[in-house]
Amino acid sequence: MKRATNLLNVATKSRNFGKIRQFSSDPVKASGNLAMEPKKTHFGFTDIDESEKEKKVHSVFANVAKKYDLMNDAMSMGVHRLWKDYYVGGLQIPYNAKILDMAGGTGDIAFRLLRESPTATVTVSDINQPMLDVGKERAEKERDIQPSRLEWVCANAEEMPFESNTYDLFTMSFGIRNCTHPEKVIREAFRVLKPGGQLAILEFSAVNAALKPIYDAYSFNVIPVLGEILASDRASYQYLVESIRKFPNQDEFARIIREEGFGHVRYENMTFGVCSIHKGTKPRK
Repeated sequence: MKRATNLLNVATKSRNFGKIRQFSSDPVKASGNLAMEPKKTHFGFTDIDESEKEKKVHSVFANVAKKYDLMNDAMSMGVHRLWKDYYVGGLQIPYNAKILDMAGGTGDIAFRLLRESPTATVTVSDINQPMLDVGKERAEKERDIQPSRLEWVCANAEEMPFESNTYDLFTMSFGIRNCTHPEKVIREAFRVLKPGGQLAILEFSAVNAALKPIYDAYSFNVIPVLGEILASDRASYQYLVESIRKFPNQDEFARIIREEGFGHVRYENMTFGVCSIHKGTKPRK
């Protein structure tokens, strides 16, 4: 696959840096103080109990599942396709690789992975079954991939039902910011990867300060309106805009990845930091 470098040469690198299974989990965990007050987290700009976030995020993506790809095109003016092409094109995928694509939803990344490496097998996992249903339906219509090389698993990224030391590559695109505990997702990714396995996460990030006023104006004034027009759902897209601002910036997220045991941690900004690719390697024993 050709890497979409022409439009993405604004990137800068940091110096240091056919089968369905379904699983469920209980995310509710009270704090240990005497009053047993529930821990708080954010849902966009709103503070909520931790126990509520998974349900609220699930509702958002169930609502937008059928319009998700259309909205991605509208919100990014199609640039998300170039980001994803560049992201997958830059991966080192071993022959006969076993890949886990978490928050894989509608299959956008999984299909690219199979085009890039037809010998790979990809487990597409998402907490939202409606998103997986859309992806599985799309897979049957893709003429240049083998649907038999895909497995679709409904599961929580913070408590993955996969065996340890199983995968050569862990990918996650535009999903980890929606998780209640991103550090748990990274910890689980470390566990399921083989020694020497690669972590690669594509996520919205902290945009360049010079671009921030324009980016904020577009995000808060245009994207929710597009959601209302194209998906009849303004609230979900208001949340998605807000969730980007609550996610750790590039350096903070790189620190989380290092603290969970990954080596050779680095990131690459795209389109002035609108999104970033974070990578790390599970050390060989």
